[in-house]
Amino acid sequence: MIGTHGRAPPAWRWIMRVSMLQKLITSRALGPRRLLAACLVVATLSGCASAPPAALKGQPQRVEISSVPFYGGNANHSGSMALAAVLSQQGAPITPGLLDKSLGLPAAAESLETGIPRVAREYGRVVYPLDKHLDALLAQVAAGYPVLLRFQEGSAWWSEPRYAVLIGYDRYKQRVLLRSGMHRRQLMAFDDFESAWAKEGNWAVLLQSPRQLPAQVDRQRWLQAADELARSGQEIAAKQAVTSLGR
Repeated sequence: MIGTHGRAPPAWRWIMRVSMLQKLITSRALGPRRLLAACLVVATLSGCASAPPAALKGQPQRVEISSVPFYGGNANHSGSMALAAVLSQQGAPITPGLLDKSLGLPAAAESLETGIPRVAREYGRVVYPLDKHLDALLAQVAAGYPVLLRFQEGSAWWSEPRYAVLIGYDRYKQRVLLRSGMHRRQLMAFDDFESAWAKEGNWAVLLQSPRQLPAQVDRQRWLQAADELARSGQEIAAKQAVTSLGR
């Protein structure tokens, strides 16, 4: 898992550390004693990397959900673009322009964290929040589910929140792939993405069909999401979501 004090780093960090040490060893830049110590460290880290968290076991090294459509535009409309991309990928006949009014854009850009789930439920989707660490997001993408999220885009001089869709990753190259803004395929290093995502509260959700359970579903969280769907007026879809747990 990522970023929690006292827990082991995620598998991709172990892999990166092993790779760096192996390069040092093969370059022969170390003295005999340091070379021996480095070999021992590599052996230890390799053992850790061979037992990744349960969320990563069996996952492919590289994934891209190419079926997610791309809608380009500026940050003021990033929420409608990201929501439209996920809904369209699931078969809903929708475009960002049709969602702007429902989301109250551009005036309500600062309240999209509640606006996006509300509108998604109007389309009968279960809004399933994800844990606040990268491995949780990658597990869903590996299962074929795009993740709708918010991150901070910009630099030290200028930045703004942006909604985007996580559609892929490459664990070997340590980077994620986003549909974001004017970028159909925005690549970000794992560390850069984690930092930008954390600056916006690590907000990330799945928008699932009631019959489609997330990977490694948390039953209580799914039932809570189904209850919120029912309270939005989608009782039939909510019942389908509850029934899906018993299959």
